[in-house]
Formats: sequence, C-alpha cells, structure tokens
Amino acid sequence: MELLKTIDMQAWITALTFVGAAATLLALLLPLLRRDERSRRLKALKQRREQLRQETQRQLERRKAEARGPKKHVTLMRKVLDRLRLGHLVSSRSLQQRLSAAGYRQPQAPVVYVFVQVVAPFVFAGVALLLIGLAREAPSTGMQILIVSGLTAAGLLLPWILLKNAADKRRAEITLYFPDALDLLVICTEAGLSVDAAFARVTEELAETSPVLAQELSITAAEQAFLGDRRKAYMNLAERTGVPAARALATSLAQAEKYGTPVSQALKVLSQENREERLSRAERKAAALPAQLTVPMIIFFLPVLLVVIIGPAIIQVFKTF
Repeated sequence: MELLKTIDMQAWITALTFVGAAATLLALLLPLLRRDERSRRLKALKQRREQLRQETQRQLERRKAEARGPKKHVTLMRKVLDRLRLGHLVSSRSLQQRLSAAGYRQPQAPVVYVFVQVVAPFVFAGVALLLIGLAREAPSTGMQILIVSGLTAAGLLLPWILLKNAADKRRAEITLYFPDALDLLVICTEAGLSVDAAFARVTEELAETSPVLAQELSITAAEQAFLGDRRKAYMNLAERTGVPAARALATSLAQAEKYGTPVSQALKVLSQENREERLSRAERKAAALPAQLTVPMIIFFLPVLLVVIIGPAIIQVFKTF
C-alpha cells in the first residue's frame, strides 16, 4: 500500500510538472503569436493604403488627361468630318440625347460616333471586296453586288443598332431598380433628410446593386447643388434616362416643391405605383411564356419524343422481317 501511495504521488507530481511546463511554454509563446497577428494586420493596412494611393493616383491622371482636352485621334476625326462638311451632325441635340441615354457622355462621344457611322460602310464594303477577291471561284455579278450591298448596309446600320441596344439595356436596368430607389427615397425623407441629402444617400446605397441608376442619381444630386432651379435637375433626370417612372418622379417632386405638399407622401404613392407596375410586367411575361415556348417545343422536343416512342417499335418491325 505504501508503494502504491508513493507511485500515485509520483504520478501526480509528474502530471502537475507537465501542466506547469506546458503553461509556462504557452505563456512564452503567446506574446510571439500576438506579435505575429499584429504584424499581419499592419501588413494588411499597408497594402490597403498602397492600393488606395494607387487608385487616387489613377483618378488624378485620368482627370489630368480629361483636362488636357481631346486626344489626337479625336482631333483628327473632327478634321475629317469638317472636311466632309458633316460637322453639324456632331452638335445635333437628338444625337447627344441618344448618346446620353446609352451612357456615353464624354465630350468626344458625338465625334467618335459620327466618324464611325461614316467610315463603317466603306470598311465593310472593302471587306466584302476582299472576300470576293480571295474566293477560289468568283461569284456571279449579281451575287457580288448583293454581298457588297449587304455588308455596306450592315456597316451603315451597325453603329445605330449598337447604340440602341446599349440605350435599351441601360433603360431596362434603370426601370428594374427604380422602385427600390423610390423606396429608399421614401425612407430617407421620412427620416427627416432633405431631398438633396436623400438623393446623395440613395446614390451611395445603390452603388453596388445598380451602378447605372446610382450614376444618374449622383448627377441629379450634383445638379441640385449647382443649378439655381431644382426642377430643372429633375427634368434633366427624366430626359437622360428616358424612363416614364423618372418623368413621373420629376413631375411629383416639382409639384411638391411648387405647392408645398409633403414630399414623402408623394414619393410613397409613386413608389407603390411603380411596384405594382413591375409586378404587372412580371405577370405579363409569365402569361406570355407558354405561347413563346410552343414553337421551340414543336421544333426540338416533339421530334425527340416521337423518336423515343416510335423508334423501338420500328426497330422491332425490322427485326421480324
């Protein structure tokens, strides 16, 4: 018994010694681990600071480039258009509105678009003649005229089609997220923010979900601060976007400012109308889906179904004979 007690005592002493050594080692290593964590955080902060510095530098360089004026190729394009007496097309109000609706608001955008629209038919016609010349067997004269005419027409219509598609895509995104922007405007105005501060706040909230709408609202917020008449800023928003909801918003805000009615109430009614309209559009698309799927089902699904159903019977018949 005395031996067992001695062994148990030695085991306890060994265990306690091991625990004490482990605790001592852990106490010595903890500062080192904390120092490593601190260095990692300092390194991450340094990298983030360097990234922000590079982004700021790029923004400054871009602003300096824009301040220096148009580039050499833009100047050359303008000279070519002036030689061809097409310079009046650059200052067309309708062209500027269409470019603005597509998101091209740079000063050189009208010059580039008109130049491309003038040069593209000749480029496509040259490509058509090159393809005809490289063909092993020369097509007939009528076919050559058809190819050249078709590619020339494609070159003439391609810039207009691309611009229209960009404008439609931008308008569709604005229409999709406009009810959310109205809800945020309602929340901001009911919280006590002014209309200018509400536009600025909504711009920050929509920067990630809808950059296009955030850009339009940021321009409106800037115009509210710099223009003498805020109703002009609202109307500019409607003209730039070309969305009926934006025009309704401009009208509601202008009337609320003119007659002194509560802005939050007008925005709440407008937001409800836009949400109902978006729901009705979704319902119309869902109702039109079966009719749109009829032709693809007849072309792609029905032949496969017939082959699966009738194929084994036909194979069996041929086996019997």
